[in-house]
Amino acid sequence: MTPSILGLHHVTATVDLAQPDLDFCLDALGLRLVKKTVNFDNHHVYHFYYGDERGTPGSIWTTFPYNGRGVPVGVKGAGQVTTTSFAVPAASLEWWRARLAAHGLSPIDGEARFDERSLLVVDPSGLWIEIVGVAADPRAPYTQGGVDAPQAIRGLHSVTMTVADAGPTVAFMESALGWRVFGVDGARTRLAAGGHAPGHWIDVLQDASAPHAKNGLGTVHHVAMAIGSGEEQAALRADLLAAGARVTEIRDRQYFTSIYFREPGGVLFEVATMAPGFTVDEPLDALGRALKLPPWEEPHRAEIERGLAAIRYRA
Repeated sequence: MTPSILGLHHVTATVDLAQPDLDFCLDALGLRLVKKTVNFDNHHVYHFYYGDERGTPGSIWTTFPYNGRGVPVGVKGAGQVTTTSFAVPAASLEWWRARLAAHGLSPIDGEARFDERSLLVVDPSGLWIEIVGVAADPRAPYTQGGVDAPQAIRGLHSVTMTVADAGPTVAFMESALGWRVFGVDGARTRLAAGGHAPGHWIDVLQDASAPHAKNGLGTVHHVAMAIGSGEEQAALRADLLAAGARVTEIRDRQYFTSIYFREPGGVLFEVATMAPGFTVDEPLDALGRALKLPPWEEPHRAEIERGLAAIRYRA
């Protein structure tokens, strides 16, 4: 039996400058910075984690600000998550239109599908971010970021991944990962895992004419799915290897452990554990305030801090 995927865990993007990214996520979206650390594969680059009060899996958006590191602007296209969507109460969409405009952004009406309306906005790095109005979402919002509960983001709604041919992607997600088709709307197939609700959806958009995606500034690097335990993660890895997938070793990300692999359409998937979470190295009320490094990077702290851009933000 395939170990159970619980839904979305997080989405990670490659962004440009650190300060505009912080301003957009904290001041415009009203998210919380739950961890300020570095890219564990390149400690010269920040890794920001945003989410609800404690960074609950399913609420987490993370970014690598790669400005000045020789990374070109990316190409959105087939083989990539092209849109990241956040859930808000349906009645708040016009409020969000005004708020985003007040922050110098230009929201437009998103594509209506599955009886939901949305706003689409381009963030400072060129990422496509969607605010989706939902009829119901029981998740508690973070309300200390300047957005009150009737409007605040509840967490991730879904991601849209673009592929040239949806068939092999959908079949792989069903057979290897346990996702199930929730519905089809035009060229879009919605799959669900762990429930039929915001935070549990991935939309597969078939577009044979889309350019081949290239990772770079302004693109999503990967989407992570949540799994309950390290034992389940190891079992899933063994199943994927037995089925012929190329899967990384289990990697310690300090706040969870992860495996990575690509689905047939080329999108990079991660499967991440729920535990231990972001309070493993700082208390809940202090999340995001200090630069946190994994133990193996602590000997390099002075060098790392000298190389990171100066930033300002509310914590």
